[in-house]
Amino acid sequence: MGNLLDCCKGSSSYEDITPDRDTIRQQQAEAAERRLAEQEKRGIGNVNAVKRQQKLAEEREKRENEAGNLNNQAGLKWQMN
Repeated sequence: MGNLLDCCKGSSSYEDITPDRDTIRQQQAEAAERRLAEQEKRGIGNVNAVKRQQKLAEEREKRENEAGNLNNQAGLKWQMN
């Protein structure tokens, strides 16, 4: 009879098995970062080459925009006397 009561009442060595809120938030943030990294790699064979090409494309677009702005500013000025 004593064995039955021992399993039903809470033991004094019981520890809360759920982690605190800070730990949960940290784990969720890490999981989100892993998902983003996996999604970024999906379908790409060489991630470094793609990043390098994206950087070159951004630099090329920036140079084209700067060149376009210089051409617009150096227009002809009309003077009428």
